Amino acid sequence: MMWQSIKLAIQSIFSNRLRSMLTMLGMIIGVTSLVVLVSIVNGATDSVTSAISDMGNNLLTIRISDDKNQPYSIEEILDFSKEEIVGYVAPYTQSSYTVKKGRTSSSITVYGTSADYDDIQKLTLSGGRFLNGADLDNHTYVAVINEVTAQTLFNSTNVVGEEISLNGYPFTVIGVTEEKENAVGNTTERLEAYIPYTVLTRTANMVRSISDFYITAGTEDQIDRLEQVMTKALYTRFKSDSDAFTITSNSTLLETMSSVNDTMKWMLGGIAAISLIVGGIGIMNIMLVSVTERTREIGVRKAIGANRKHIMMQFMTEALLVSLIGCVIGIVLSLLIVIGINYFCTDLSASISFDVVAIAVGFSLGIGVVFGSYPAYKAAAMSPIEALRYT
Repeated sequence: MMWQSIKLAIQSIFSNRLRSMLTMLGMIIGVTSLVVLVSIVNGATDSVTSAISDMGNNLLTIRISDDKNQPYSIEEILDFSKEEIVGYVAPYTQSSYTVKKGRTSSSITVYGTSADYDDIQKLTLSGGRFLNGADLDNHTYVAVINEVTAQTLFNSTNVVGEEISLNGYPFTVIGVTEEKENAVGNTTERLEAYIPYTVLTRTANMVRSISDFYITAGTEDQIDRLEQVMTKALYTRFKSDSDAFTITSNSTLLETMSSVNDTMKWMLGGIAAISLIVGGIGIMNIMLVSVTERTREIGVRKAIGANRKHIMMQFMTEALLVSLIGCVIGIVLSLLIVIGINYFCTDLSASISFDVVAIAVGFSLGIGVVFGSYPAYKAAAMSPIEALRYT
């Protein structure tokens, strides 16, 4: 009986191809928008989460917004590394400089920091070395540049020992960092350099007090203890004003990202659900038209023995097939769009998950059942005599 209903439903759908395709259009658009949008959010979130996770879950980022006229000096910040619970410490700040080499001139982002910065950020050197304690103590005019900067200025990455000009000051290149992927999985095209914090405060005319720094725990198990220690130290330093500073851990960032991702999924899912509901209304409308057109057919079937259940099953099966075929077309179209996004849009990353596909299929079947019920009930409730008399 079920197979017969499916055969009749398929015949009905393909006998009116254009009308059936237009009926499915709402489902196709709804499923495609749901899968594609959620896939883009998933891809971007996975990339950001991966970037945060790569830095480890033992990292604290500390920002001082009001030093209460008791600013930390770089020496005091570095002294935190003497604590047994602490792994690495590195102050950081950034400024925009003009870099020159010969006739080549460009804007470059310069980071002022210390020796532990490369370990905290997990930078990899393709040549040379990173900054060390002596560079900070002696205010040495040395710089570590990224590969983009090396290629732009020298057309080569083998540039250790070469000189560049930063805001008119001569710097010796002591190292070159390999390119890292950014939050969407692509390497940055920005020119970057790392110089001693003490040199940046001179060349950029900045105050020497520290407003931002990284600090890591010796192990991930100690991160909560380290956060308590740093909170107490800063709270005491800044006259019991908890608003004078913020401490952010990577685990907190990951939790926030997860929360934002869930919110975005629900929001996008709601938008797509509206399209699916509109598609369901279209299915119900066409099914009502189909019931009217096939009134005599319904009467004939009832006259030769078909009962209410048989008629209802036939029209419900047709509504479900229309919804399901539209869903399948939408999923295939989504897959092609996601492949196209990943191939042509290097700044975006999208990944389809089985969960969102399963939700799309389930929602489409639900739409078919809900919006196909009334037309099926109307067909099943027809009087065979009245149906046979219909012209």
